[in-house]
Amino acid sequence: MAVAIVLHLFSSVVWVGGMFFAYTALRPVAAARLEAPSRLTLWAGVFERFFPWVWASVVVLLGSGYWMIFSVFGGMRSVGLHVHLMTGVGTLMMLLFAYVYFVPHRRLQRAVATEDWPAGADSLARIRRVVALNTVLGLVVIAMGAGGRYV
Repeated sequence: MAVAIVLHLFSSVVWVGGMFFAYTALRPVAAARLEAPSRLTLWAGVFERFFPWVWASVVVLLGSGYWMIFSVFGGMRSVGLHVHLMTGVGTLMMLLFAYVYFVPHRRLQRAVATEDWPAGADSLARIRRVVALNTVLGLVVIAMGAGGRYV
């Protein structure tokens, strides 16, 4: 159980913390200091390095979460409402990430490769909006995980 909890926590910290850093620290500085070609190239490279970590986090979160639910707590009927909510919101977050990865991220990569800066800017704006939503959702899920059983 302890290993599953630690893996679950580490994965959520990597994913949500990475989004929080990217949105609140990296994005404003990049927007203020870099012209579109440099900014879009930077983001394409950042996503190429960060997204494999998100995929790994998704796998670990699903595996550790469902392992705890079914092997430790006795199934979904035995867990509190907060676990059901975490599962639902976490699944929504994963679906939003899959959309980002397979749609605007791929468009951004193509735009940077072909130096189509307007298309790249549009793709980055789409990613930014979803990351903003996912960051808020992630913080809510963390709050549910940390305090949900005490409510």
